[in-house]
Amino acid sequence: MATITAADVNKLRTQTGAGMMDCKKALVEADGDFDKAIENLRKKGQKVADNRSDRESSEGAAAAFVNADKTKGAIITLNCETDFVGKNESFVSLAKELVAKAINFATKEEFLASDFNGITVAEKLIEQTGVIGEKIEIGGFEILEGAFVGSYVHINKIAALTAVSAVVDNAEALTKDISMQVASMGADTLSYKDFDPAFVASETEARIAIIEKENEEATRLGKTLKNVPTYISYAQLSEEVLKQAEEDAKAELKAEGKPEQIWDKILPGKMQRFISDNTTLDQEKALLDQNFIKDDSKKVSDYVKESKVEITGFKRVALG
Repeated sequence: MATITAADVNKLRTQTGAGMMDCKKALVEADGDFDKAIENLRKKGQKVADNRSDRESSEGAAAAFVNADKTKGAIITLNCETDFVGKNESFVSLAKELVAKAINFATKEEFLASDFNGITVAEKLIEQTGVIGEKIEIGGFEILEGAFVGSYVHINKIAALTAVSAVVDNAEALTKDISMQVASMGADTLSYKDFDPAFVASETEARIAIIEKENEEATRLGKTLKNVPTYISYAQLSEEVLKQAEEDAKAELKAEGKPEQIWDKILPGKMQRFISDNTTLDQEKALLDQNFIKDDSKKVSDYVKESKVEITGFKRVALG
């Protein structure tokens, strides 16, 4: 029987990340054969993975990586079962190591099948499942390319990428700011102009129904009622709709007894409020139409225009 030294155990631990006792046991069972010991640890990981396949893995770490010339980025989530494991330094380090490799592949499937120090990424995850004792998997996986790509990671829980159309002096700060916007506020599309009319129509009907139901309950409880919008997107605010809104606003001012000579000072604010109240879908789902989180007096589109570039793409992954 081979003699298992502390140096042997430490070497295996460095290679696999497994605990000291697990490494010693694997080496003893393999009679000192390192390759066989690693295979034993991997089999243990597969057994644990099979037993925990139905577990929810909504915790973990989000990570981002952008190449040296800032033209391509990758974001992933490395998922596990508990927040305790997700915050572990070695787990976060593994997520960062994996995302740096992920940038070389177009799909998650290709990435999982790729090499990771002699084994596949998928096999590495199985190995770590045995080491950690929790279900480990790649959740989110996104790749983005562009003239300049920047990233942002929010407390290792959300990661985002943004690509812009040209390299400008403030490209680093700009793409980080927009990625922060994407991470914080979420968005499904770039502009309200991208919405399908059928989607806007069905969403309008659904949102109005929800608010009306909430108002029924508010009435019963004697609470303040919510405004029921007629529209939810700028896509619905035709020239005729805006003209009618302005006429209605003027009628209100007249009914309030406001002198006509000051209407020009009041109308812009009323129209802005009308637009804000009737574009809730845009503010939630269209990136350029959201209020900029670092200065809510402007839209994201206004902030981007200041740099004379366009956003060509964005991606987001999140845990949970």
